[in-house]
Amino acid sequence: MNEHKSHFRQTFPSVFVVQKHHGRNLHYDFRLAVNGVLKSWAVPKGPSPDPAVKRLAVAVEDHPVEYADFEGTIPEGQYGAGPVMVWDRGTYTPEVSGSAAASLENGELKFVLHGQKLRGSWVLVRTRNSNWLLIKRRDAFASSEDITRLEPRSVLSDRSLSEITKMSEAKMTSRGAEERGRSIP
Repeated sequence: MNEHKSHFRQTFPSVFVVQKHHGRNLHYDFRLAVNGVLKSWAVPKGPSPDPAVKRLAVAVEDHPVEYADFEGTIPEGQYGAGPVMVWDRGTYTPEVSGSAAASLENGELKFVLHGQKLRGSWVLVRTRNSNWLLIKRRDAFASSEDITRLEPRSVLSDRSLSEITKMSEAKMTSRGAEERGRSIP
């Protein structure tokens, strides 16, 4: 892991990351660091800065905080196979009197994002069927523009998802050639 990425996590323990991921379907994984893990939700249409738009956010398994820096391709045959990009990242500040974990347990977390693309006040609200909604709250950062369309590239590498796929395929091809070269007597 490079020094910059490690420093990012150590300096800001309340990190968030949004990873654009094309597993079975294209979606955005919204992740908040809470109690040493990344609490995670799959957001099929991606976050919207429009307070009138409520995005479905399906809770998925927690991930290690180290996963916040992952950008590349998860190999075929593994869970979540497909390309992943770090679409946005930054820090967040819970707007709660108790802990973020307790607020999530109670079904609602209000927070402020300090990201490269996403900023301002947001809320995660659990619905009756145990899914969640990710909603932008009205503030100076609210907008009706489709930020996922306007800002499609990685904040880490400035690559598109297809460029990340091609780069991963090239690495796998060269690795395979190296392994075949070593097996020749």
